[in-house]
Amino acid sequence: MSRYATTKQIKDKNKSRKAETTIISTTPPTDSDIYINVTTPERLDLLANQFYNDATQWWIIAVANGLGKGTLFTPENIILRIPINENQQDYIAQLNSER
Repeated sequence: MSRYATTKQIKDKNKSRKAETTIISTTPPTDSDIYINVTTPERLDLLANQFYNDATQWWIIAVANGLGKGTLFTPENIILRIPINENQQDYIAQLNSER
C-alpha cells in the first residue's frame, strides 16, 4: 500500500498533471496496537518489515510516533506505537476527502 494511493491527480491551467496535496496521518490508538520499548536506535524500515512484512511501510510507524524527519532511525529509550496496518489507507483516504 502506498501512502499516496488515494491522492487525486489534478490539471493546472496549462493542462499539466499534478498531484493534490495529501495529508498523511495515522489512525488513532487502538487496543490492537503494539507498543515496544526501544533501548537502542532502531531503523523504521526494519521495524516495518518485522511487523508488516513490508519495509516500505516505515512511514506508518514514523507518523504514529512523530518520527522520520530526515532519518529512518528512532531515538533510543522511547516507547514506540506500532499501529495495526489494515485500516491505514482507508483512514488517509477519508481524512483527505473531508477537506
